[in-house]
Amino acid sequence: MKNVSIYTDGSCLGNPGPGGWAAILRLDGTPHERELSGGYARTTNNRMELRAVLFALAALREPCAVNLYTDSQYVCHAVEKGWLWGWKKRGWVKSDKKPVKNIDLWRQLPPLLQQHDVRLHWLRGHAGHPENERCDELARLCAARPQLPPDDGFSPDAE
Repeated sequence: MKNVSIYTDGSCLGNPGPGGWAAILRLDGTPHERELSGGYARTTNNRMELRAVLFALAALREPCAVNLYTDSQYVCHAVEKGWLWGWKKRGWVKSDKKPVKNIDLWRQLPPLLQQHDVRLHWLRGHAGHPENERCDELARLCAARPQLPPDDGFSPDAE
């Protein structure tokens, strides 16, 4: 099984507003690295953080051991504290009986986590970590692009 390090970030110019996401995938022990990024016309920061993780894991062509670095406590807590699995078990309802926000994206994560051996690591954002800073730069550039596509799952009522 290959070992991969992934760095992700999401950004919004306004929340909600135009948003971007970015990821760096690095095959450990080699110089092989790939940058991915994209954006949406109207979305939220949380959606972009989650999309960065989803696109990065989906880009892996075979099962991998992954160290995934993110500055999103939203993503880290949902996975590391087991919220994601509880939401899924309860039919995508939180323990307070309210529907899970961003359900369209959260539903995509369990299969990817089961396909790969993923360890999440939280990084403090804007703290000088080179890969996190690069992802932030890419995400902001994407968010500032003209004529971004719609984020079909975004609903202002769900945020």
